Amino acid sequence: MTSGRARPPLTAWAFLAPYAVAVGLLIVLPALLNLGYAFTDHTGLTRDPQFVGLDNVRRMLSDGFLLDSVQASAIHLALAVPLRLLAAVGLGLLLAAPRPGGRWFRVAVYLPTVVPDVALAVLFLWVLNPLYGPLNQLLGLFGHPGFTWLSDPGTARVAVALMLVFPIGEGFLVVLAARRLLDGRLYEAAALEGCGPFGQLRRLTLPMLAPVLLLLAVRDTILTLQVNFVPAYVLTDGRPANATLYLPVYIFDQAFEFSSFAYGALITSVLMVVTAVVITALLLVVRRWRVLR
Repeated sequence: MTSGRARPPLTAWAFLAPYAVAVGLLIVLPALLNLGYAFTDHTGLTRDPQFVGLDNVRRMLSDGFLLDSVQASAIHLALAVPLRLLAAVGLGLLLAAPRPGGRWFRVAVYLPTVVPDVALAVLFLWVLNPLYGPLNQLLGLFGHPGFTWLSDPGTARVAVALMLVFPIGEGFLVVLAARRLLDGRLYEAAALEGCGPFGQLRRLTLPMLAPVLLLLAVRDTILTLQVNFVPAYVLTDGRPANATLYLPVYIFDQAFEFSSFAYGALITSVLMVVTAVVITALLLVVRRWRVLR
């Protein structure tokens, strides 16, 4: 008789092997190559980069534009993640119950997710136009003169975060499915005890959806820090006053516009570390607050 834990069946290893190979070839190996390039003078054009030690690190420590980029990314994270979570959770819970026309509302919520990022950004250039854009015209109905959205640092940050509120289809579907899996008898019992809709939301729905909400928070944190290049590049190109010079935009500028491929590789490694630190802090806060219990 064997002791210890039972080994996974061979079929499980055969099922996981292609994914493990893909992760190794498409994620681990490029990450290691990127880290190696960070300590060279590689420009992206030369064949034989030379090792330069910590020169790029010293350059990074004295780079004022990098500080602007980190600050812009942090502000963007604080704006976009709560807005995306609030929209996905709110719409997912609102449209989970059967209602007339609910199918078409769910399609409308998911539709912006299948629109290419560049097309959505170009559409928002029209929406945010200060002269004839529909958003300023809507504000004009309430007596507000509107904003020059992409010319002021504050409103430019809001504009980019506002665009990212629309492609929330994946998070919306996850919340929708998770809500429909909750036992309806719990809500019937709560209603018999006199618990109203907001009480059920606070005492039943949100606590039972806590693992799902944590998953979405981690996912949106990664997306907001690392996949915000297209909206920022198309809408503002990092301007005005470096307000939207997010780290992916700054990495692109260094690696491909200024031919500082090695320096861009170093900042990419820093971005990976920053993302890991933010997610770890989020998990520690959740654990401290005992949200998952």
